[in-house]
Amino acid sequence: MTTTKRRAQRQQWNPDLWVLAARLAESIEAELFVRLNEDGHSGLRPRHGPIVAFLDEDGLRATELSRLTGRNKQVVGRLVDELEQLGYVERRPDPDDRRAKLIVPTAAGLEVVRLGDQVVAEIERRNAERIGRRSYAEFREALRRIDSPPPELRPIE
Repeated sequence: MTTTKRRAQRQQWNPDLWVLAARLAESIEAELFVRLNEDGHSGLRPRHGPIVAFLDEDGLRATELSRLTGRNKQVVGRLVDELEQLGYVERRPDPDDRRAKLIVPTAAGLEVVRLGDQVVAEIERRNAERIGRRSYAEFREALRRIDSPPPELRPIE
């Protein structure tokens, strides 16, 4: 049985998966958004990261972005609105269904996607060098295997 007494100390010397994953995500996010800011994309915030991570030059429907990011449609809609106001995406009619809209990156959005891919690749290279390429590949595979919640669990709306 786990108690909450001295939990903070335990999390410091033996962090659980939640703490480790949060630290990793925050570290990557901080480096990524510092670099984006340095390259002139100061309007972007970490909250935009999940949407930017899945932008596709052919465009995606907001419902697909919601599914991919694990965020509800209202949150995705708000983030897309912000990205559209900042000039990183635009809504276009879906050629397969004129009633639907595709979220398509603008030239500035594509620049952010390319820069984001470069920064993440640098972070991955650095970490592979730090722990060894084989260990890093095994680490990524392990993360892939534990990434998905059980099917009965759904994100809180």
